[in-house]
Amino acid sequence: MKHGCVMAGQVNAAPVIIKRKKNVISGGHHGGAWKVAYADFVTAMMAFFMLMWLLNATTEKQRKGIADFFNPTIPVNRISGGGDGAFGGDSVLSEDALAQNGTGATSASPTEQKQARGDDSGKTSSESAEEAKLADVEKALLARSGESMTMERLLRHVVTRVTDEGLVIELFDLENARLFKGETADPSDPLRELAQVLSSVLDATTNEIAVNGYVRSYPTVLLENPVWPLSSDRSQAMRDLLIAQGLSDERFQRVSGFADRKPLTPDPSVIRNNRLEVILLRRDR
Repeated sequence: MKHGCVMAGQVNAAPVIIKRKKNVISGGHHGGAWKVAYADFVTAMMAFFMLMWLLNATTEKQRKGIADFFNPTIPVNRISGGGDGAFGGDSVLSEDALAQNGTGATSASPTEQKQARGDDSGKTSSESAEEAKLADVEKALLARSGESMTMERLLRHVVTRVTDEGLVIELFDLENARLFKGETADPSDPLRELAQVLSSVLDATTNEIAVNGYVRSYPTVLLENPVWPLSSDRSQAMRDLLIAQGLSDERFQRVSGFADRKPLTPDPSVIRNNRLEVILLRRDR
């Protein structure tokens, strides 16, 4: 009886169940790499928007400064002969000692690049003297403006420049002060006074002289356009004024009229285009 109870208890016992748990790694084979890619994308977008902001918020000069900061390449000399010293490849000794600046030129035969930088070491003594003479005449004329209010008023009509042809003294019309009376070649009082000033300055030299005349454009509806005869007559009138002030007729190489063919302003009809050029010609041309 006792044995039977034991057997019944074993039959009614709960079965033992064994579970095997699998560990599954979330995300598969790529893991968290997408987070790195996303961070790179966000960084790139931030850099892009910063670049766009800088382009919009800075000037050209500031942008150049930023570019130079990230590209700090500073040449020793803008046009180097290969050296890295203070002279950039040049020598303080004979020009044969080291290569010269430029493309094989020497100081006796400078290149156009050297001349553009103002290097006149290749000029002869006569050319240098000619340059100095033209500069003296220009200074003497401009210095007259300090003599009086009248002289200062007259020299408002005058601009000067030194060219390959020589010293160009340009006389031009002002709105309230014309060089000629109306649309004629009859000189006004200011032009007569200017001729006296110019003759006293030009008389200090013996260079030949050229006179060019220019006028503004006139409406094309005119039956007879006066630009050619008017520009020629005005340059001839200027020559006559200078001769009357004492300049020799032999010094005048040419007297020309260019009509309205070389305007100085976008609108060729502006009176600023009414002008004369008195040119002190170089001797070596």
